[in-house]
Amino acid sequence: MRALAGALTLLPGAAFACALPPSVILTLPTGHYIAGAAATVAVTAAMGAMARSLPQLQAVPVLTRRVWVPVSVSSYLSFLCFLGLVLVGLFGARDPMHNLMTLVFWTGIWIAVPLGSMLLGNLWRPINPWTAPVRITRTLLGRTGSVGLSRLGHWPAVAGYAGFTWFQLVSMAPDDPTVLAWVALTYWLVIFALAVAEGEEWLAQGEFLTVLMGYLAKVAPFWLDLDDGRATLMRGWPGAQVMRMPGLSFSAMGFITLALSALTFDGLMETFWWHSVIGENPLEPTGRSAVMGVNTIGLLAVWGLTSLALWGVIRLGKALSGARFATGPVMLSFLAIAAGYHAAHYLVVLLTAGQYTLAALNDPLFRGDALLGLPPFYVSFGFLTDRTVMPIMYAVQFAAILGAHLLAVLLTLRLAGPTRAVAHLPMTALMVGYTVLGLWLLSTARTG
Repeated sequence: MRALAGALTLLPGAAFACALPPSVILTLPTGHYIAGAAATVAVTAAMGAMARSLPQLQAVPVLTRRVWVPVSVSSYLSFLCFLGLVLVGLFGARDPMHNLMTLVFWTGIWIAVPLGSMLLGNLWRPINPWTAPVRITRTLLGRTGSVGLSRLGHWPAVAGYAGFTWFQLVSMAPDDPTVLAWVALTYWLVIFALAVAEGEEWLAQGEFLTVLMGYLAKVAPFWLDLDDGRATLMRGWPGAQVMRMPGLSFSAMGFITLALSALTFDGLMETFWWHSVIGENPLEPTGRSAVMGVNTIGLLAVWGLTSLALWGVIRLGKALSGARFATGPVMLSFLAIAAGYHAAHYLVVLLTAGQYTLAALNDPLFRGDALLGLPPFYVSFGFLTDRTVMPIMYAVQFAAILGAHLLAVLLTLRLAGPTRAVAHLPMTALMVGYTVLGLWLLSTARTG
């Protein structure tokens, strides 16, 4: 039984962790989430029974306007800001809570921008720090061709995301401003060289932040369609953009499984259960250096198990349907899971480390300035013990996971098609398992 529980725990789910975690231990009300898990199963069964009457996930245009700030301009400004953050990281305060390089990246780029993109479309596209420099450099060099990197599909992005995940979760000092600045600068230079050789369009499949942000934005209820200098604001059901996407390639499916695995291990590695497995005291951890090896193995194991689970249910769906079952399109339904889990996963970090970020932006040199017009304020974690605030936060986390699950099931039913309804059953069952596990991870004891 313990072995079975251990295997199930390694499957994808939602939890909390970050390079800038709050220094608290959160234990959520288990009973509420057990009830939520039961409700998830019931609602999923109801959705399957009335699949024909579910919404069609259509989109409609709201308004069209001329683009006032071209992407090349906003991207170049973003690049200048990136250089400024690198300098701050290299020469500023070594305290990560007092250095804008660490705070802006982990709180802004890694949490706020993805969360905003899930609501308002791809916010990364106008601030991508590679687009303008690559475009300018290729123009100056007179380069119009490519070197064939596009044939590699999304595998360069998979490699970049895998390296980033290891840096974030396993490496010694992902929040050290100097270390982060050197890693970010090195990565920018590598991607810049590859994009200059291949073309700026390659970023959409070869650079992991661009790929990840683009995928997360596919569940947004609002988004912009850009065409010939004009932008059309679109409105539709969450997931409507997914229905318009072509099927995923094998390398893109590998990226999706890695995204789910990274979130899973991000939460798993902080649970008391995982600490007991690796022989660590969760209340007195020995530090990252002592567990780098076992955490690396754990990360790879979670990725492997996630991939096997997803491929297994897809193959079983093919066998049950008795017809040709499009693997790539149905795999798109897991974009909703990745988006919802990311939102629940980082909510507490956004509300805690986000305060440090706001304070640093208001007074970047810590000399009493008020660049944002804010009065001096103290960073507080007191809301984590407030009996009024915490139930609201629990409800938001639960809604994010349950909403992601229901949207994923809806997408699966729509993408599978009416003539292949039985094909979705194994994948739906796995999604129920993901949601139940995610709710358990939210309610179980874990370190800060």
